[in-house]
Amino acid sequence: MSDSPGPAAPAPPRALPAGVGTALRVLGWLLLGGLTLACSALLLLGIALASAYPKLPDVHSLVDYRPKLPMRIYSADGVLLGEFGEERRNYVPISRIPQVLQDAVLAIEDARFYQHGGVDYRGALRAALENLREVRSQGASTITMQVARNFYLSSEKTLTRKIYEILLSLKIERLLSKQKILEVYMNQIYLGQRAHGFAAASEVYFGKPLADLSLAEAAMLAGLPKAPSAYNPIVNPKRAVQRQRYILERMAEQGFIDAAQRDAALAQPLQYRAARPVTQPADFVTETVRQLVVGQYGEDAYTRGLQVHLTVRSGDQGVAYRALRRALLDFERRRPYRGPEGHVDLPADAASLDTRVAEALEEYPDHDDLVAAVVTEASPREVAALLRSGEGLRIGPEGLRAVGAALKPQAASSLRIRRGSVVRLQRSPRGSWSVLQLPEVEGAFVSLDPHSGDIRALVGGFDYQLNKFNHVTQAWRQPGSSFKPFVYSAALEHGFSPSTVVNDAPLFFDAGSTGSQPWEPKNYDGQFDGPMSLRRGLAKSKNMVSIRVLQAVGPEVVQQWIPRFGFEPARHPAYLTMALGAGTVTPLQMAQAYAVFANGGWQVRPRLILRITDMHGKVLARAPDAAQAPPQRAIDARNAFVMNSLLQEVTRSGTAARAQSSLRRSDLFGKTGTTNDSIDAWFAGYQGPDPGLVAVVWIGYDQPRKLGDRETGGGLALPVWIDYMGFALRGLPVSEYAVPDGLVQIGGDWRYEEYTQGGGIEALGLDDPPAASAPAAPSPDERRSILDLFRN
Repeated sequence: MSDSPGPAAPAPPRALPAGVGTALRVLGWLLLGGLTLACSALLLLGIALASAYPKLPDVHSLVDYRPKLPMRIYSADGVLLGEFGEERRNYVPISRIPQVLQDAVLAIEDARFYQHGGVDYRGALRAALENLREVRSQGASTITMQVARNFYLSSEKTLTRKIYEILLSLKIERLLSKQKILEVYMNQIYLGQRAHGFAAASEVYFGKPLADLSLAEAAMLAGLPKAPSAYNPIVNPKRAVQRQRYILERMAEQGFIDAAQRDAALAQPLQYRAARPVTQPADFVTETVRQLVVGQYGEDAYTRGLQVHLTVRSGDQGVAYRALRRALLDFERRRPYRGPEGHVDLPADAASLDTRVAEALEEYPDHDDLVAAVVTEASPREVAALLRSGEGLRIGPEGLRAVGAALKPQAASSLRIRRGSVVRLQRSPRGSWSVLQLPEVEGAFVSLDPHSGDIRALVGGFDYQLNKFNHVTQAWRQPGSSFKPFVYSAALEHGFSPSTVVNDAPLFFDAGSTGSQPWEPKNYDGQFDGPMSLRRGLAKSKNMVSIRVLQAVGPEVVQQWIPRFGFEPARHPAYLTMALGAGTVTPLQMAQAYAVFANGGWQVRPRLILRITDMHGKVLARAPDAAQAPPQRAIDARNAFVMNSLLQEVTRSGTAARAQSSLRRSDLFGKTGTTNDSIDAWFAGYQGPDPGLVAVVWIGYDQPRKLGDRETGGGLALPVWIDYMGFALRGLPVSEYAVPDGLVQIGGDWRYEEYTQGGGIEALGLDDPPAASAPAAPSPDERRSILDLFRN
């Protein structure tokens, strides 16, 4: 046995301090507990997800996505006249959305959109770290998550909603392609100003389609989804520009654009679309259409994207609107000024003045070119005023003619214009301003094609925002002398001709002839010119001639004749006052009636809507084609031709001679109308035969009252008709009606062939003494005797 020593025994392990050992044991238990909790949380989360997933809403509706699209109304030439619905939206396929806009949206909303599967875990982690470093919050929602939230979830911020948002996103990504998801998002997202989707926003903010957007404009729109109100470029331009610049920088950082493109976009000044004027030329048209369409489709009409195409032509509508508006304002200038619309207490210090004026004018909206202003200084020769924009104006004597009496120191307090008065201003085409007042008088204009009945223009009043009553379709007014042609038309069928001589002499009737009280009618000019031809009597609108004709034919006979033109007999009692238009009609009814003369004697029904399509252009409803419908004759072609001859004389040498002289063409026909005491002023007329166009103008007060001693249909309504026809007939050659069979020309005038051998009426009332008292309207038997007497 060797005495050499063996290997040394290992040293016993050094014992840890008691405190450290305890800490390690606690840490171990904590780690184990944390791991257990984490596993439990994951298990619970898995169970929650597993149980929640089957309860997710069905996302298949996104495959056939049907957004709430407003009803849009278009003119015959494709101009948007109006839209109705809570949301403004134009659905545009992703293939037609410019790439620059797609890139701008992706750069700021979801740069890794094409890399993630609906939830961007990397982006969520980055956002969490950013939120720890910075005060401002970084979003972590992907575009898919925003689609899920906008379509299916509430806006509450809870863990449950976030879980559903994640699950829905994953489900959407499995169902739809990335392109489809982006398409839905860019058409659905709310962008302020009632605009949903970028196509609508492009129109609202820049007044242009998506295809015309520049990089700078695309970046501006891309900044809206985060907070449409905060980054609205119209309301908050400074904040919106800051957001736009940040997006352009992001696009450059992520390689969507290069530095040169970024710098060019940053330097581009942006022009925003002006706010839509309160009053539109077609407001009465679009409201009429809205009522018709909603009556057919119910409340769904506001959300299913209906496109309604009308017969109205945008050019005609605009000219008619301006012509009627100009006539009513010209009339108002001749009326006494009624005083300012209101009064505002203005501060003495100039710094507060602009704000006070802007606040006060919120209660006085502009009405097209009639803008509200607050007077800051007033004297008989000059008025200074502030507009809501803050622009200051000075108006001299030329612009104060209509309000001169209100600037005199002795003017009544309710009439006087002084500092703080709210007044209406209008700017002339030359740029000068004048003080006016909103008209109390109203008017109506309607034009239509006499062959198809297509309405070409319809203006239901001075201003839709002031008075929504549609005078074209709803105002039942006395037509006055503009009704006389229908009496004459009936007379042609009973032996009268344009050359029939009728005595323009005084008449007196007892109560039985008028249905009310004794009546002694007068001519408008107060003169009696004795015997004259029927042609001359209509041209000069002689009341005595018309009354004698109606008396000879018989009020009952004429009452039964007028339904051929679309009139309601019950509204035209069978009394002699019918000769002067004492019944009631609407302007649209008058247009329909005159169309019968214009088209050669055929019935016609006014038509406003051509077709209704869905958002994809599929036709849902179409108006019957007037050319294919079997025509129905209203009056004989001979009757229409002779009436055209008589009505042409009115525009050549009669009360509407200004028509032919102003428009320098002979194919114009019509009749003025002025009711008793000048309460209603009319002109109804047409051009024909080719292409043919009827137009009717009415002017009067809603609560009937006298327009003025010198106000007539020829002076008030005819100028509107001339202005419109000057536009509508520009470049069209003069046309003539062909003479129908059965007419014979004798002595330069036309007669029915059967009345050329002594069977017609040659004269009427020639034996009446100048002041004779005429009997009551004859009975049918007595009337036949009178006609037989003349035939013999």
